[in-house]
Amino acid sequence: MPELPEVEVVRMGLAEHVVGRRIERVTVHHPRPVRRHEAGPQDFADRLTGVTIAGAERRGKYLWLPLEGGDAVLAHLGMSGQFLILDAGADDPRHLRIAFDLDDGRRLLFADQRMFGGMSYSEGGAELPPEIAHIARDPLDALFDPSEFRARLKRRETGVKRALLDQTLISGVGNIYADEALWRTPLHYARNTRHLRTREVDDLLHHVNAVMLEALGQGGTSFDTLYVNVNGQSGYFDRSLAAYGQEGEPCPRCGTPIRRDAFMNRSSFTCPRCQPRPRHGKW
Repeated sequence: MPELPEVEVVRMGLAEHVVGRRIERVTVHHPRPVRRHEAGPQDFADRLTGVTIAGAERRGKYLWLPLEGGDAVLAHLGMSGQFLILDAGADDPRHLRIAFDLDDGRRLLFADQRMFGGMSYSEGGAELPPEIAHIARDPLDALFDPSEFRARLKRRETGVKRALLDQTLISGVGNIYADEALWRTPLHYARNTRHLRTREVDDLLHHVNAVMLEALGQGGTSFDTLYVNVNGQSGYFDRSLAAYGQEGEPCPRCGTPIRRDAFMNRSSFTCPRCQPRPRHGKW
């Protein structure tokens, strides 16, 4: 699933290409991506026809397009959602689900192979859609409070990676960047948050920021064609991954083969030497 860097790359593309554009027509090609819009696909299309896009915003892994008048279009990419900007007359991409015809002749398209993502109309959501008000600020947000994060983290009693993936605590961090930040710190994913020292929490937050900024600079992480930016280009941070997906490869720091463990219906990748599993009682 796209994480903060990938979603931010998409947001920047939307900000460049669609802000200030009026939506001339909306075509919903499949109802599932607008399933959260309870009034249905036709109402979704009717509400957006003739409306001007006023901005492109993000919180964690969610995107929204503020509209003139104070409402918004809220979107989540899911596993395979893509926003694409195409000139008039260009062939439709595979798995096209929603099309927005813009007043400059181009089209904003939402394609989604697996259809776990989607969009909805958010009344009064221009500043922050109420549907995502429970989502915490992400570490790249100018208003993110490291002290508050540190205090809330240490009040919990759970594995540190579980905490990083909790979008109500810190948003935008997913499996890839959690593993990379924990490797850099270094910390094992099962370390109990109550037992973390302040220095370890500060180091972890530093590396969460660093790894996501580096990924953002490289266009995100693309393991296949399911994640692309609005121009259809893939990111290449996967070439820089030290831990995630590197099972059996030598740790870049000590040479020990990277280990893969089952974790929350997915995988965690660690260096057994640099990130030793916590002793009994330190979970």
